Amino acid sequence: MTYVYILQSIENPERHYVGATSDLRARLQKHNAGEVSHTSKYLPWIIKTYLAFADEERAFAFEKYLKSASGRAFAKKRL
Repeated sequence: MTYVYILQSIENPERHYVGATSDLRARLQKHNAGEVSHTSKYLPWIIKTYLAFADEERAFAFEKYLKSASGRAFAKKRL
């Protein structure tokens, strides 16, 4: 299973991060430990939304979509 997730900063709720992983709990711990350079400035993080995909290729395609302008608009409105 591959998870596509959206994190939200607790200190800066307007800040979000989109990623994909096969171990969601471990990945969240890495984000909150400051081990991910893109998220280390806005600690701590909570999981806002996640989706599970059986197909890894589809998961990464959806992650890429969520990082696009139309994907960000979709996520803001629907997720």
